[in-house]
Amino acid sequence: MKIGYFLSSEEYTPAELLAQARGAEQAGFEALWISDHYHPWVDAQGQSPFVWSTIGALSQVCRLPVTTAVTCPTVRIHPAVIAQAAATSAVLHEGRFVLGVGTGEALNEHIFGDAWPQADVRLAMLEEAVEVIRELWRGDFVNHHGRHYTVEHARIYTRPETPPSIYVSGFGPKSIELAARIGDGYVSTMPDADMVRRFREAGGGDKPCQAGFKAAYADTVDEGARIAYERWPNAGVPGELSQVLPSPRHFEQAAQLVRPEQVREAFVCGRDADAHLEMIDRYAKAGYDEVYVANTGPHWQGLFDLYQREVLPRLR
Repeated sequence: MKIGYFLSSEEYTPAELLAQARGAEQAGFEALWISDHYHPWVDAQGQSPFVWSTIGALSQVCRLPVTTAVTCPTVRIHPAVIAQAAATSAVLHEGRFVLGVGTGEALNEHIFGDAWPQADVRLAMLEEAVEVIRELWRGDFVNHHGRHYTVEHARIYTRPETPPSIYVSGFGPKSIELAARIGDGYVSTMPDADMVRRFREAGGGDKPCQAGFKAAYADTVDEGARIAYERWPNAGVPGELSQVLPSPRHFEQAAQLVRPEQVREAFVCGRDADAHLEMIDRYAKAGYDEVYVANTGPHWQGLFDLYQREVLPRLR
């Protein structure tokens, strides 16, 4: 299993994200995830830099492969623009770039005041968006008049020799089946073997499956749990609320119903290497090929030291 590090754009400044990328490479992580947000989930996270600027800068500070986890190419940014951004990113990273996509959240996508589509419509939009992106990556002029998108006389001139892979995020049956049908790989956050099985049986075959989990490194489990609850109470917000709530303020209101122990259970808290290895093992047993760990809070260097000293050597 490939072990990577997850850069949380919602919580760290661009300079901190670049420092984390350098630290992750030095510690022995094999790849990077990076989130794409317009807003943080809650104000306590406090950041949300433009991911494509950060991805460009990452190419100059490390050589780890980068996957967006995930970009929504349907509402906030037109798929023709995502196609250009991803192509440039792949050139800068010399082919070590994967475009991870999903149907997104109202939190980030509603900002122009458009109606937030229902789930089935969002899936149809994502499928058409991926079609537009791949068509543009062929290098010819594109004229596309579809149900959701129009592209006229568009051509991407700066392209990598080989188009980037597109991995698709999915959690429910319909989105997982779409990922299997149109994706070059699958993205999730849950150590659920049934989800991986559904992806592979629906046509995903042996395509790569990625997933990620969150940690809160600290001197004690209780301190890590305190940081996790302070920064990411939204981790306990259930069901479709994460897709439909429109602002950090609404997530903060919903998170008032979340108990600290719910967030504690969702995170690996503290500095026990065995706890990290146990979580990684859950994803391995579920069938994932790659797992990415994100740190929350100020002690990310401690997490890198722990992985370099105790976690990664025991995995290898």
